[in-house]
Amino acid sequence: MLLPAVAAGMMMIGTQAEAAAPQLAVAAEVAGEAQDAAPSAPSAATAQAPVQAPAAPPLAPQGDAAQDIVVTGDKGAPKGDPLEQLNAKSFEAVQSVDKAVVEPVAKAYNKGLPRPVRKGLRNFFSNLGEPIVAAAYLLQFKPGKAFETAGRFGVNTTLGFVGMFDVAKRKPFNLPHRDNGIANTLGFYGVGPGPYMYLPVVGPTTLRDIIGDTADKMILPFALGGKFFKPAYVIPATILNQLGERAAFDETITAIRKEDDPYTVYKTLYLKQRKAEIEALHGRVSAEPVVPIYGDGLRTPGKKDAPKVVLPDPYADDDAAEPAPDAPQ
Repeated sequence: MLLPAVAAGMMMIGTQAEAAAPQLAVAAEVAGEAQDAAPSAPSAATAQAPVQAPAAPPLAPQGDAAQDIVVTGDKGAPKGDPLEQLNAKSFEAVQSVDKAVVEPVAKAYNKGLPRPVRKGLRNFFSNLGEPIVAAAYLLQFKPGKAFETAGRFGVNTTLGFVGMFDVAKRKPFNLPHRDNGIANTLGFYGVGPGPYMYLPVVGPTTLRDIIGDTADKMILPFALGGKFFKPAYVIPATILNQLGERAAFDETITAIRKEDDPYTVYKTLYLKQRKAEIEALHGRVSAEPVVPIYGDGLRTPGKKDAPKVVLPDPYADDDAAEPAPDAPQ
């Protein structure tokens, strides 16, 4: 009974499925056409991801909003003084020693010796340098001034008691002292001063002046004799000459130390004096006042009613603090 009933049920299911098959085929065909016509749907991950808009370019600053980048730095060494920091340190060190040792001796020298004696010693050492002045004039093709200088040397050496008295500058000779040397000769022919230096013992100088002064010291023994090579003369003579020079410079150095920037003042005065000396070789007179810091231009202290030293403003002319080319025109 069970098997005939199962078989009869299966036959009825097959008959119903066969009857519904055409309808299912039509429905499947319609669903396929609809899927082809519809756009493809995004995936689940894509559908959940937010859509980002392109970033807008940054706005450029306008008007006062724009700012420039300014790079600042320390000011370099001035022209003509590339070793300024080293020179300034050397100047400070020398001035410290001078105030502690040399200045008291120079003041005692001024007070202890009468002015005529101090002036006579300065005349003596100045007279020893006249052969160098004459040789420099010959190198500059100025034989007239060379012979005048030689005559001045002869007069003061004989009538002036080995140069202690400057007889040649008075009448009837009228032969004044003139500063000259190998360094001036180099400047006369257009050699520039080179870098400025402040050296212990030497003091203010330039490369050109060091070369010229060295040549002067080599010429002097040949002009005056071999005894000037001997240390027995050179050492005491150099000390006495430098002491007399420092004593004459005392008033000026005291005024320089009172300035706000003594180093710059000292350098300016030296370069102005050197420039004026070389300009004089071309017959040109410096329009600016020159305050001497070395040489015969320094007054021997003790003269009555002598005007006080007045220092010019070192910043009045920036070019004055720089070595000039000194080229002939």
